[in-house]
Amino acid sequence: MEMEITLPDEVPVMTLPNVAFFPQALLPLHIFEPRYRQMLREVLATNRLFAVTGLDPRLLGQPGQFEPPHRVASVGIVRACQKNADGTSNLLLQGLCRVKLLEILDDQPYRRGRVCALASEPGAAPAENARLRGELARLIALKQKFGAPVPAELAEFLRTVEDPEVFIDLAAFSLCDNSALKQQLLETLDVRRRLELFARQLRAEIEALRLHRKLQGGLPDDRIGGN
Repeated sequence: MEMEITLPDEVPVMTLPNVAFFPQALLPLHIFEPRYRQMLREVLATNRLFAVTGLDPRLLGQPGQFEPPHRVASVGIVRACQKNADGTSNLLLQGLCRVKLLEILDDQPYRRGRVCALASEPGAAPAENARLRGELARLIALKQKFGAPVPAELAEFLRTVEDPEVFIDLAAFSLCDNSALKQQLLETLDVRRRLELFARQLRAEIEALRLHRKLQGGLPDDRIGGN
């Protein structure tokens, strides 16, 4: 469930390639560009809030498009920030809620946008979403068993997350390598549909790992050509 916050109508917006930022997730950022240094100073002096959205690859290179953003993003709050001697900063941004970017108000000196909060919908009864959350947890464990790089600490933490919405958002943010699907999961407000979409992707990845193992036989990766 997304945290209750007082969301301003206008927020700074950081646009990054291949990033889909989710509620509850923790995103480490290194701030080095002059525009974002100024943004951070002003954010820290006020409400510590800004949005992070991904670049929309469908619009890249089109006339009049400067860093075209996806229109669904997340607003986060700066939980920790360390300024370095060279003027750069390292910070940890915690996602608070999904937002729709309604309008880009300005790009100078940094991007600001008008946003509205987006609320998730269960899409199914609590028992059904709990079942889907359990199935997703099983698939993540199975993928890990087949040798996929799932950090043990993350897997252990996810086992403690019972809320299906929080579970899918953290799992998608941390474990989804498909950037297009990741953005689709961010934009999907139906929690049941979100769980089903990621489960479908995991099943496909597990089948690919299963086939790879079958074809490889007992040989290590560096000797698979001997099969």
